Amino acid sequence: MAGGDTASALAAGNPVIVKAHPAHPGTSELVGRLIQESVRECGLPEGVFSLLLDSGNRIGIALVKHPLVKAVGFTGSRNGGRALMDVAAARPDPIPVFAEMSSTNPVFILPGALRENCDAIASGLHASFTIGAGQFCTKPGMVFLPEGVSDGPFITSLQKSVQESKPFNLLTAGIRSSYQSSIARRKTEKTVRLAAERPSSGDREEIGVNPALFETDVQSFLQNPALAAEVFGPATLLIRNASPAELLKIASNLEGHLTATIHGTEDDLRNSTELLAILKAKAGRIVFNSFPTGVEVSHAMVHGGPYPATSDGRSTSVGSQAIFRFCRPICYQGFPQSALPQELKDENLLRIWRMVEGKMTKEQLS
Repeated sequence: MAGGDTASALAAGNPVIVKAHPAHPGTSELVGRLIQESVRECGLPEGVFSLLLDSGNRIGIALVKHPLVKAVGFTGSRNGGRALMDVAAARPDPIPVFAEMSSTNPVFILPGALRENCDAIASGLHASFTIGAGQFCTKPGMVFLPEGVSDGPFITSLQKSVQESKPFNLLTAGIRSSYQSSIARRKTEKTVRLAAERPSSGDREEIGVNPALFETDVQSFLQNPALAAEVFGPATLLIRNASPAELLKIASNLEGHLTATIHGTEDDLRNSTELLAILKAKAGRIVFNSFPTGVEVSHAMVHGGPYPATSDGRSTSVGSQAIFRFCRPICYQGFPQSALPQELKDENLLRIWRMVEGKMTKEQLS
């Protein structure tokens, strides 16, 4: 409701129509009314923000088709984002869709880091894939462990954290059902082992879900592309005993992701220049010796990535650069001062920063 899509579109000077998610209409109305009050307090036209609700996707599709709508922001499933992209492209005047869809956010733990820092990485990984009940779009969903280094202490530490976790409540009954189905399906995979799961209480009334840790070997992962699919919820998959050559093959086969993470020493990095070069083409944000779930609103943030992480890997939905998704550049050539927008007049009465001959300035132009 009041997230980055709404904020950046308003900042770019556009009116915004939000089609609320049917899972939480009451919360959407509360937030919508707060935005409505803010619009009034700022003296903006009342129609600068609108909120519509329905029980499905009929209104959303109609809005994407409407001739006065000129861009779409979306966060959700790949199927939902793909449907909106197709509708927008089929218009007589196609419009851009900035859809954030799915991402498994691979983590590569290199030999030096595993030897020197396994406990801290295990603790941080557990916190990262369970934060928000594993419902962050930047949740690390697959973790690659190197060959030649004992990963036993790392896995033991991670297993203990998972088994001692609390149960988690997911956002909707539909998300909970999807998570449980994904976990049940993964348990039936012959080449995948359930390494740890929080024990259930046995209470039939229990409505939470249990975090789960799975593991497989690198050859099984390479032979089964379905293991790279996103599981939305507090679960992750360890892929063990990967050689440097296998890591490069895996990285080359990755779909687009919002993030990719490397844990390593400086020596590890020097030995992994080819891996880093591949990951630059696969993710919008590359994280070193940290975890991807924190997303800071800043000038440098890139919260986007190659398809299918997003519909347009050239943009970000978080950070100051997000405003450019909802701008259309216009050039005024040869106009007299009296006909120019106030922002472009020589005297700069608005005292705004402007780029003049490649340099930023607030000065009046002679």
